[in-house]
Amino acid sequence: MRHGKKINHLSRQTGHRKSMLANMACSLIEHKRINTTVAKAKALKQFVEPLITKSKEDTTHNRRIVFAYLRNKYGVTELFREVAAKVGDRPGGYTRIIKVGNRLGDNADMAMIELVDFNEIYNGGKKEEKKAKSRRGGKAKKSESPATEAPAASTEETTDSAE
Repeated sequence: MRHGKKINHLSRQTGHRKSMLANMACSLIEHKRINTTVAKAKALKQFVEPLITKSKEDTTHNRRIVFAYLRNKYGVTELFREVAAKVGDRPGGYTRIIKVGNRLGDNADMAMIELVDFNEIYNGGKKEEKKAKSRRGGKAKKSESPATEAPAASTEETTDSAE
């Protein structure tokens, strides 16, 4: 029976599994998106999301904890600088797994795992458009006609001549 066994061992011994997940996490942090099997992507998601949560608060203690898992100082630096700045207001769910079909050689289920905030296709355009448009400003400009602008200009000229 499988009671209380929450970790997928991925058919590897402990040292190999930890090293593989650390390498995959560093690659994910560096490249923001990697292709792997679905099982490894799910294991990586459980591995890397607590580390991203720790990176939101930049303390020496948190850096040492994350370094103990990743064992790559460049990965830790990029995580605490770039990734933490983008995910600062997100309460969780930092990664997304997208299934991409089967691998040609052995028919394994493949997936792409990516950091959610770094995908410009899904996030980038929508937020900017909402902020840029104003419903009131667009209608007011369209309703104005050249005839209404001419009397306004003539009233300015009469006040200038009166002075």
